[in-house]
Amino acid sequence: MPFRGRSALRRTAARGTAMAVGAAMAALTGLAAAPAVHAAPSATGALRWAPCDGPAEPGAECSTLSVPVDWAHPDGPTLDLAVARRKATDPGARVGSMVFGPGGPGDSGVKTVVDRISRFSPEVRRRFDIVSFDPRGVGDSNPVTCSGDLLAERPSPDLRSQADFDATMAYNKRLRADCRARTGPVFDHLDTARTVRDLEALRAALGESKLTFHGSSYGTLLGAQYAETHPRRVRAMVLESVMDHSVPTTRDFLRSEAAAAQDSFQEFVKWCDRAPDCALHGRDVRDVWQDLLARAGRGELEDPTKPGTSLSPSDLVNKIAFRRFYGADYAGLATAIAGMDASKPLPASPTTTAPLPSATPVFCSDWHLPVRDYQQYASLVAMMNKTAPDLPYLLPIHMVAACLGAPTANPQHRLDVRGAPPILVSNALHDPATGYPWAVSVARQLGRSGVLLTYEGHGHGSVTSGPCMEETVDGYLTDLAVPPRGTRCPAVPS
Repeated sequence: MPFRGRSALRRTAARGTAMAVGAAMAALTGLAAAPAVHAAPSATGALRWAPCDGPAEPGAECSTLSVPVDWAHPDGPTLDLAVARRKATDPGARVGSMVFGPGGPGDSGVKTVVDRISRFSPEVRRRFDIVSFDPRGVGDSNPVTCSGDLLAERPSPDLRSQADFDATMAYNKRLRADCRARTGPVFDHLDTARTVRDLEALRAALGESKLTFHGSSYGTLLGAQYAETHPRRVRAMVLESVMDHSVPTTRDFLRSEAAAAQDSFQEFVKWCDRAPDCALHGRDVRDVWQDLLARAGRGELEDPTKPGTSLSPSDLVNKIAFRRFYGADYAGLATAIAGMDASKPLPASPTTTAPLPSATPVFCSDWHLPVRDYQQYASLVAMMNKTAPDLPYLLPIHMVAACLGAPTANPQHRLDVRGAPPILVSNALHDPATGYPWAVSVARQLGRSGVLLTYEGHGHGSVTSGPCMEETVDGYLTDLAVPPRGTRCPAVPS
């Protein structure tokens, strides 16, 4: 499969070191033409802050940063990135700005700063202006827009024949054309390699000579590629719950995702067996769960959040179980399962598949996950079900189905980072979405720069999981105190 190495990334960076560009252009759908105003990327004062609109907590400030739609043509159309910050709570101890790279793809960094600032430790909030942004195509940064009616027609990823496979390919082509027409030219420039250029422009606009960065989940892909492209611009970087963008094949990607999810289910079962307060304690958790899956498949399982409507097997796995694995909320999951198990069956009815979020094109732009035909697709599904027998219908197979036929601008490659300072790679031992082996792999790819910090617990996200993790990460970000290689922090009760 095509890989792009460090030299190609550098060439792309050289083309796009360019300019933070002023006003939006008519090429963006629905916007009037305005003269472009150019500023060198090292210029300061490019961000004009004002209190954020809406019911924000006091102290959040918002701005926009204009960047080229296509960094290879910096004088062309632009888009406005939505940016937010909260100033350091102790100005006298301020280190500088720390940029947060949001996950997803599709998460809003602006909302994180405005509404979820508590996800950062008190010490980080004290010492840094915390800044984040909505990546291109997301939130208020020229979001991908598609027909709601067409999204609702998305075929189920549960393909049963070559005809289903062909229909999905045809549907994906129609959807891409619709989204491109509604979104504007940015639709073809959504990959993380382009967002690296946006991040570099944001660093310059903030007036920071070097970048302090915290990327979470999908945001770790942004951080790692920034370090590869601009290694000597990095001051400190935390990669939390790490995406491994070197996974070479579709099968490897799906197997690793299924293994991480199944590991969390097994941890849940073990917890319930030993925890007297588990709502399923003393029962065969797997039998109860498999019965729920069967009921969901027949359309007989009621959605606990929408009384009177059925819950699909996919939603049972991804919305009920997987979301609680993120926060290691085993007690909550057990209670939810027990409640559904005790519910009366609904009359059997066909189940439906909800549309994927419109940020899917970002994922498709970053991951080359080809499937040649239905036979190969069926073998991938069988492999996932063998790897994760308790969690069929996992979201990654939905993503592969949604990306069938899509072009990939930023395909997988092994990192080649030279000249960067120590980069902290943080991961839980039992992470349902970004499995621990991915963190080990990324730390190795970073070479001398990679420092792996292991949280011996559960969940997606780890930097504030107990005093050991929090103090280690805080010390690294604020004082550049690099922990010894191999540092591990004990699990704390969730």
